[in-house]
Amino acid sequence: MKLNFSKYHGTGNDFIMVDSRKNVMPDRSVNTIAVMCDRHFGIGADGLIYLEPSDAYDFRMRYYNSDGHPGTMCGNGGRCIAAFAKKSGWINSSCTFEAADGIHRAEILEDNRVKLGLNDVRGIENTAEGYLLDTGSPHLVIFVDDTDILDVFMLGRQYRQDPKYSNGVNVNFVDFNNPGIKVRTYERGVENETLSCGTGVTAAAIAASLHKDQLRSPVLVKTRGGDLEVEFTHHSKEGRFSGISLTGPVTEVFEGILNSDNR
Repeated sequence: MKLNFSKYHGTGNDFIMVDSRKNVMPDRSVNTIAVMCDRHFGIGADGLIYLEPSDAYDFRMRYYNSDGHPGTMCGNGGRCIAAFAKKSGWINSSCTFEAADGIHRAEILEDNRVKLGLNDVRGIENTAEGYLLDTGSPHLVIFVDDTDILDVFMLGRQYRQDPKYSNGVNVNFVDFNNPGIKVRTYERGVENETLSCGTGVTAAAIAASLHKDQLRSPVLVKTRGGDLEVEFTHHSKEGRFSGISLTGPVTEVFEGILNSDNR
């Protein structure tokens, strides 16, 4: 079977994109997807995203982590699929789509930037390490003096495997970088540091606004893969954040055909 695909990245967070109208993936086994995402034996990516029809919205985003397992919401992936959907002729310059955590709206802006709306955030928990919150995926946000000198793989894995986070957690290390923040993220499902994590950046910006009173929306965020912007409204009496959006560049890297018989 030959599989047509595109490779996209959002600030270095890279994905294999598959259009369901042009391809059928009868084998979505963990091993098959993991091999496709493998950087030595496959295409190489942080995840695979399948663009599917939706009965009520413009499309459905089906996301798989690079370990082959179905994932929760992926912020950079959501921005990439909007750009891919436009390139593939599914949408024009805006869309509303289904994802694992609900419904999202995205807009294609100038200069290859995409703005993605995320769901409201509630129930932020202060832990001994930092802040625990869910922005479509669960995130632990830890504030440090200097993210550049950290061994993110070692430290991130320790928190990721901590029994207190038994459902699995992504781990974000954050420092303040006037006028915004810098973020490095260890992602579950990838089980390594990624160059950028959209839901992690969003979680970090929200947590930073609680951690440092003078930090206000929009928050500029630097990652190793590029710069992003997070906007939100804080309803302090309700303990809720609404109007959340993630904006940044999206790049189409290449198109290809995978001969799955040679995996």
